[in-house]
Amino acid sequence: MSKDVIIACDFASADETVKFLDKFNKIRDEVIVCDDISLQITRPYVKIGMELFYAEGPHIIKVLKERGHRVFLDLKLHDIPNTVKKAMQVLGEYGVDMVNVHAAGGVEMMKAAKAGLMLGAARYADKPKLIAVTQLTSTNEAVLRDEILIDRPISEVVRQYALNAKEAGLDGVVCSAHEAAEIHEFCGEDFLTVTP
Repeated sequence: MSKDVIIACDFASADETVKFLDKFNKIRDEVIVCDDISLQITRPYVKIGMELFYAEGPHIIKVLKERGHRVFLDLKLHDIPNTVKKAMQVLGEYGVDMVNVHAAGGVEMMKAAKAGLMLGAARYADKPKLIAVTQLTSTNEAVLRDEILIDRPISEVVRQYALNAKEAGLDGVVCSAHEAAEIHEFCGEDFLTVTP
């Protein structure tokens, strides 16, 4: 299974982002070995989160794509299926390489997201990956139980959300490194696990 490094660009402006990414130009086309895992960095992924996307809009995607980066747009869409489908169609038109939704939106919402994304990305040869967030890192058992009223262990919820994402035709999930092995066990080795 291949591994990619995704560089988080959690900045408030395009200028800050570009200055930060200029530091990575020196490591392109090198192999980095970490804990017996070889990582080939050629066209590094960059993660654009809400802050940067809302500050700069779609222009930031164009800037980063022109610099040769693959773009993971981390907006975690979660709404009714029709709304998510239409939003994903727009995001697909931007040429993103990966985008995500919240798995808590359910199978139908995730299917709608995939359909919209593929419609929007129809003109691109390389189709974008769609992944689902299983649980936010700020969520723990107490939050699940006391605030969201889910009385299941977080590991069980994460596993079910991953299975739902697979059923919906998504490419993978965002999860913790501790959960990745179990998700691969239930969803297959080719199912992507993206870990913060």
